[in-house]
Amino acid sequence: MYYETILKLGISAVLGLIIGLERELKRKPVGLKTSLVMSIVSCILTIVSIESAYLFEKASNITMDPLRLAAQIVSGIGFLGAGVILRRENDSISGLTTAALIWGAAGIGITVGAGFYTEAVIAVILLMISVEFIPFLTKLIGPKQFKEKEIRLELTVSRDVHLTTLISEIKNLNLRVKHVRVKDLDDFVVIQLKILAHEKRFTTDVYYDIQKVAGIKQIDIQSLS
Repeated sequence: MYYETILKLGISAVLGLIIGLERELKRKPVGLKTSLVMSIVSCILTIVSIESAYLFEKASNITMDPLRLAAQIVSGIGFLGAGVILRRENDSISGLTTAALIWGAAGIGITVGAGFYTEAVIAVILLMISVEFIPFLTKLIGPKQFKEKEIRLELTVSRDVHLTTLISEIKNLNLRVKHVRVKDLDDFVVIQLKILAHEKRFTTDVYYDIQKVAGIKQIDIQSLS
């Protein structure tokens, strides 16, 4: 009994460690410690839920749901996952994969706690393939869109510059314009752009190319991916 509990906790810790290391290596807000805690605690709560239902049924002859406590873990994790989803100033959303992996770490703990060791190991392997190998594969053999990165660009230009011509010149630099926003100031015009460039193209190279376009007074550039 106790050896089996220790085995379950050990397996869930190792599998949670694998998920946490992947996030830690990518410098994500939820890393090694959080994934370990989620996996281990989910595992022990599942064990307690199953064992307490068994003991209560044995003592009182009343049948209880052995996974009632474990079922609450899934909904509870949603609050923690929501906390790592961030909306940046540029309206882009980040943290969705991290939130999904938090939910995944809890699910792995529940799976191990319920005694499905092989299934838990296979699930972690598939998770790692999904977040590491599949994106690499899609960039390697997928369509052009998968090989591009998004860049936020804010340009301050003179009022005498024709904006349509300016955007056409930017497109001629082998860049795709995704979104355009124009803001009027007293002496200048500010153009906010989201552009797509090849992932291997340095953001600094994009900056130097755009710097050569006539009429641009100031450049603010930021890579979003």
